[in-house]
Amino acid sequence: MKFRVVFAGTPDFSVPCLEACRASGAEVVAVYTQPDRPAGRGRKLTPSPVKQAAEAAGIPVEQPQSLKSAEAQATLAAYAPDLMVVVAYGLILPRKVLAMPRLGCWNVHASLLPRWRGAAPIQRAILAGDTESGVDLMQMEAGLDTGPVLLERRTPISRDDTGGSLHDRLAALGADVLAEGLARVMAGETLASRPQPEEGVTYAHKLDKAEARLDFHRAAIELERQVHAFDPWPVAEGDVNGELLRVWAARAIEGSGTPGSVLHMSREGIDVACGDGALRITALQRAGGKRITAADYLNAMKTRGS
Repeated sequence: MKFRVVFAGTPDFSVPCLEACRASGAEVVAVYTQPDRPAGRGRKLTPSPVKQAAEAAGIPVEQPQSLKSAEAQATLAAYAPDLMVVVAYGLILPRKVLAMPRLGCWNVHASLLPRWRGAAPIQRAILAGDTESGVDLMQMEAGLDTGPVLLERRTPISRDDTGGSLHDRLAALGADVLAEGLARVMAGETLASRPQPEEGVTYAHKLDKAEARLDFHRAAIELERQVHAFDPWPVAEGDVNGELLRVWAARAIEGSGTPGSVLHMSREGIDVACGDGALRITALQRAGGKRITAADYLNAMKTRGS
C-alpha cells in the first residue's frame, strides 16, 4: 500500500517541495492551498502557484477558508493521510488536524530555528545582517514554529544576496531536506528529533510596505540590507535628488554629508549621504517607469535638461 501524503502550501516557495513529494514515490492524495485571491491590475481571481502545480499534475485540490470546522476536518480525515506536509500554507492547523495523520504533520521552514520563527524569515535574516540561513524540517506542534527539528540544511548569506536569491536557494534546499526525510521514513526509519533550544528565539514578523521607506539618517549598511531584503517585494524607496524613487540595488560605501543629500552622481551610481557612510544606488525605478541603471537615469536627466 502506498504511503499517503496530503500537501499544504500556497506560494512559489512551496512548489519545489510539492514536486519532491511527488518524486518520492509517495502518493500525494490531496493538495491544500489558500483560496484564490485577486491579483494583477485587473484584480482577477488567481489560483496560487501550488494550486496551479497540483492541477497540472491531476491532484485533487482543497481550498477551505479554515481548518477549524468539523466539515473541513472530516474532508481531510477522509483522505486518510500517513503524513501531512506543510510549506508556507498560511493557515493555522488546529490540534485535531495536527494529530490526524498517522505520522503527524511536517513543516519545511526557511530559517535555522529557533531564529526567525514566523512569516518572513528570509527577509528578516538579510535585514539583520545574518551571515547564515537554512531550512529546517520540523515536526509540527501547536505553537508557532516551535516543534522539534528533524533535519536541517544550511547556506551562507552573501552580501549580494537579495530576498529573491535567498528565497530561491532555500526553496531548493527545502525540497532536498524534505526528499531525504520522506525517503528515510518510507524506508521504515524513525527520524531523530532535536527540541529547539529556549535561547535564541526571534520572530520574523510579516513584512509591511511601510518598512520599505529608506531613512537616510540610518547607517548606509543598514539601508543596503533593506534594499537587498525587499527585492523583489515590497522594494525599497527613498527621496533621492528631489524625487521619490524605488531603489532596486545599492551598496554601502564611505562618504559623509547631510543625510539624504546627493554627494555624487556618475555612471557607477548615485551616492547619497547617510547617518553613517553613504549609499551608492545602482539600479532604480522612477514613478510609472521600469527598473533602470543609474547610468540610464543620468542619461534621462540630461535629455530632460535637468
